[in-house]
Amino acid sequence: MRSAVHLLEIDLLRGGERPPLEDPVPPAPYYVILSRADRRPTVEVWPIRLMDPLPVLPVPLLEPDPDVPLDLGAAVATVYERGAYGVQIDYRQPPPPPPFSEEEMAWLDARLRERGYR
Repeated sequence: MRSAVHLLEIDLLRGGERPPLEDPVPPAPYYVILSRADRRPTVEVWPIRLMDPLPVLPVPLLEPDPDVPLDLGAAVATVYERGAYGVQIDYRQPPPPPPFSEEEMAWLDARLRERGYR
């Protein structure tokens, strides 16, 4: 954090501890944190609920170049498809811990049924 580089942390793991922030952010299972070298200690935070589409994120470059957009949803979909996760994961099994809320589980179950995984 004391260097002159930007840090874009994409946290798609539901467990573990997140870095402390000065201002509270809404609870969510996933977060993206962008720490721009020239704006520290201020960071940009994207809390992502399970039901939310993954955002398009700004990836900062060196001045004077503008940010480059990273479509996180498209990137994850490409990895999922190329990794053949649809045939490797047994979606009939409960998700690994930590547990989802009842609302999240209902949404997840509906999505998996729509896609024929349950």
